Amino acid sequence: MKRLFDICLGLLSLIIFSPVLLIVALIVIIDDGFPIVFKQERVGKDNKLFKIRKFRTMKNGTRNTATHDLTEAQEQITRSGRYLRRTSIDELPQLLNILDGTMSFVGPRPLIIDEKEIRELRIKNAIYSVRPGITGWAQINGRDNLSIEQKVELDREYIEKQSLLFDIKILFKTIFVVFKKENITEGGEGEVNPN
Repeated sequence: MKRLFDICLGLLSLIIFSPVLLIVALIVIIDDGFPIVFKQERVGKDNKLFKIRKFRTMKNGTRNTATHDLTEAQEQITRSGRYLRRTSIDELPQLLNILDGTMSFVGPRPLIIDEKEIRELRIKNAIYSVRPGITGWAQINGRDNLSIEQKVELDREYIEKQSLLFDIKILFKTIFVVFKKENITEGGEGEVNPN
């Protein structure tokens, strides 16, 4: 049922947001050229790697590391990238990840490979039994302001409570959190050097 929900909502969202996707693509090109979308290896279901898609928000030539480990992060984020990150619009290309089955609308956020400590905690707590999500229980309950232990605990709680109704509740709360711009630390996640 969850997969069918993801496919139907994913297709509908792609149609509704297609004008936004085109406008953002043009903005990224004008701001810092090609590529528009970057792909980065993340840890997905069953602890397997997949390529996540996001609108590029870092300047060409930025080194490949988690943004919180990037000392020059503020200088590397493009002008449009700051807005795209604050509003989470940079996440829209992940609709394609949902349609190809590597992600879901709701689930634990997929980790960068180098985040070894939280990855080990997730393995111990069977977090990789579900697909990663564009949003999740941890994202609406603290996001960047949570410790890794708190994130894993919330991810475990999500898996225990998981249902279509719970997913819908999280999606609606996500809209509220995004509009309020709550618990967002500038940066949060790294990007691959797209060249």
